[in-house]
Amino acid sequence: MYIMKMKPVVKSYLWGGTRLIRDYGKTGTETISETWECSVHPDGLSIIDNGIFSGKTLSEVLRIHPEYCGTKNPGGLPVIVKLIDAEKDLSIQVHPDDFYAGIHEKQKGKSEMWYVLDAVGNAEIIYGFEENVSPDTARRYAYEGNITNLLHREQVHKGDIFYIPAGTVHALGKGIVVAEIQENSNVTYRLDDYGRTDDNGRLRELHIEKALDVMNFSPVGKSGTVLNFPFHTGFVNTPGNYTFYVNEKTFVILLFTEGSGKVHCDKNSVEVGKGDCIFIPAESGNVEVSGNNAFLEIYS
Repeated sequence: MYIMKMKPVVKSYLWGGTRLIRDYGKTGTETISETWECSVHPDGLSIIDNGIFSGKTLSEVLRIHPEYCGTKNPGGLPVIVKLIDAEKDLSIQVHPDDFYAGIHEKQKGKSEMWYVLDAVGNAEIIYGFEENVSPDTARRYAYEGNITNLLHREQVHKGDIFYIPAGTVHALGKGIVVAEIQENSNVTYRLDDYGRTDDNGRLRELHIEKALDVMNFSPVGKSGTVLNFPFHTGFVNTPGNYTFYVNEKTFVILLFTEGSGKVHCDKNSVEVGKGDCIFIPAESGNVEVSGNNAFLEIYS
């Protein structure tokens, strides 16, 4: 086994900025909306950047070595790990659950979580409905372009964590940088995009009827919301050494948000810095992170 340092896939959309370039060392375009740091999804295949598998996609390697995902994950890697820079407001959106996405999109649904890395000024997110609403009311407001009048806004700060189950209407507001951990899916239904147009001057597509099919009409945390995630995430802030054990049940992904150091496993050692992402195969045994750094630890 060896520690795999990942090379991300860079995505540039109309709402992205330069924070991932300036603060996290990402490259590829003048502005970056998000980087898919660890992904086997066909829409963004991250690449291994070190060792014997250097240059191969993680997807290729896991097809050859499915045991790297662990005995709990016979279907393969169940998560995507991203960094997101919202220089402008993201569209108001919702994601389907596995059942609906499997029927209508032929892929997984999408529950996700955000770890807020930075929030400028009075930055806020849209996070579910303010009150219980009926489907008819939501439909009327959506087609009138007034769905924001029904939604809950919440100011955010660095270090905040938000769990967003499939079916939760949500949006990142401008001025926020997050690490996002989500199911292995790329299905998004837009309810509103503030009348913005694409590069060809056309209004960006909305998916109001599909969104209505899957959304939870209750405020987050109240009836109808189920917090049932297929992954676990912890935050580690250490000025020294941090040791953990990776058994045969699952992989571990480390996303470094501050500092620098090294990750050691068996006879392997990889230098890491802010913005780096590491994939550690199942059954790797003892792993040690040294240096002055902070990171997210993700596993299934």
